[in-house]
Amino acid sequence: MPSPTPILRSGAYKSPYGPKYHYQPHVSTITPQTLFRFGTKAAGFGGVALFTVIYFASGIPRVQDDILKKIPGLAWYYDRSIPASDAAF
Repeated sequence: MPSPTPILRSGAYKSPYGPKYHYQPHVSTITPQTLFRFGTKAAGFGGVALFTVIYFASGIPRVQDDILKKIPGLAWYYDRSIPASDAAF
């Protein structure tokens, strides 16, 4: 089976019109820079995913009571109390 990237020997001829091959890092080469880069990307995707889940679940009363009413400034929006003048009994 051929390798995915050609192995270039140091003395081999390289055409200026050919493809430009670059070093492809291996998975096992984990550095602090790669961890930071992947960590910030994962945090961004996680934040968007959390916002999406809360947005779609905001109509569920349990989510409103346990999560959304505890956020300062949003409690008035999810308050569904009926005034005493409108109560049937």
